[in-house]
Amino acid sequence: MNYTFSDKISGLKPSAIREILKATADPSIIAFAAGNPAPDAFPVEEIKKITMDILEKNPIAALQYGATEGYTPLRDAVKKRLASQGSFTDRDELIITSGGQQASELSCKIFLNEGDTLICESPSFIGCLNAFRSYNAHLAGVEMDDEGISIAGLEEAVKNNKNCKLLYVIPNFQNPSGRCMSAARRKAVYEFACAHNLVIIEDNPYGELRFAGEDIPSIKSLDTEGRVIYAGSFSKVVSPGMRVGFIAAAPEIISKIVVCKQVSDVHSNILAQMICHRILTEYDFDAHIASLKQIYKRKYTLMAEGIKKYFSSKVTVTEPQGGLFIWGTLPEGSDMLDFCKKAIERKVAVVPGTAFLTDENAMTTSFRMNFSTPTDEQLTEGCKILGQLTKELYGE
Repeated sequence: MNYTFSDKISGLKPSAIREILKATADPSIIAFAAGNPAPDAFPVEEIKKITMDILEKNPIAALQYGATEGYTPLRDAVKKRLASQGSFTDRDELIITSGGQQASELSCKIFLNEGDTLICESPSFIGCLNAFRSYNAHLAGVEMDDEGISIAGLEEAVKNNKNCKLLYVIPNFQNPSGRCMSAARRKAVYEFACAHNLVIIEDNPYGELRFAGEDIPSIKSLDTEGRVIYAGSFSKVVSPGMRVGFIAAAPEIISKIVVCKQVSDVHSNILAQMICHRILTEYDFDAHIASLKQIYKRKYTLMAEGIKKYFSSKVTVTEPQGGLFIWGTLPEGSDMLDFCKKAIERKVAVVPGTAFLTDENAMTTSFRMNFSTPTDEQLTEGCKILGQLTKELYGE
């Protein structure tokens, strides 16, 4: 049969990361291409105890349908934690989502008509880029510097594109670049959004994972007009498999998102929400976060030292203070895709930078490396292998 698919799906391509990860099914491949939490980061024993207790004492509540807005005790606990960080006030409301990516997807759904423009960092998270593309939104990518998304670039984006509605940013340890937006730039971004009537989607999946430097207040903490949608997740701090995220935003926004979620997946997994609630409230969650920071600081240091020791000096890399990723850039004029292919042939997988661009046909010499998933031994060996390749291609 000849199928005629919708325009929304016809323009979408499989995630380059997921396609590359197929190659990593080979156990001999060192996977610098993933973005999974470290295996030793999961609170396995706590989850086991909590799950058994819930299923023994309150199984029906965990297995029955629940409210679209989410499990009330979890919502209250998340509100309290966000309020302590300046990211939730009595002007806001909160809904639980099925992971952080659904938060961005639903936000897009309630604001964008076909052909409207969404502005975002370039490069940006491929998962959300594809979600935005599914609504036939026009994506306008804006380059970053060391302080975050360029204000001059934002001005150009608004000037050159019609119907600019949303601004999507990942201020903390951005995926894929690892960069962290400065406090001054966050203020400038918020003021820019106010001046041009943009709604900001502030995606913060990595904010708890700062292992160096000082915390920077969220853009949401500056929000006096109700124009910031703050999205977070338990994926990187508890478990991505549970698919538990959240949105904090103005009540008018949340009410629309509730309606969209009702027709999307009814509600998020209740058992997973109950587990996250009890981990957040009955255990020392801050101590758990502190242990994660130590894990990722160690792993980042191993990769950073390996890059310094083995890579060609002509390859530059970002130096993140948290998160899971390092963004590498080859010398100007390099064939980045060929580099990634040669890396796979040598049993190391990295992600081509083109996967993260709003224009999938644009050129880049950059690529993404992840330090959370590989073992410590693989981090050192993978850097050694990639380093040898960079020196063969680009010299010392």
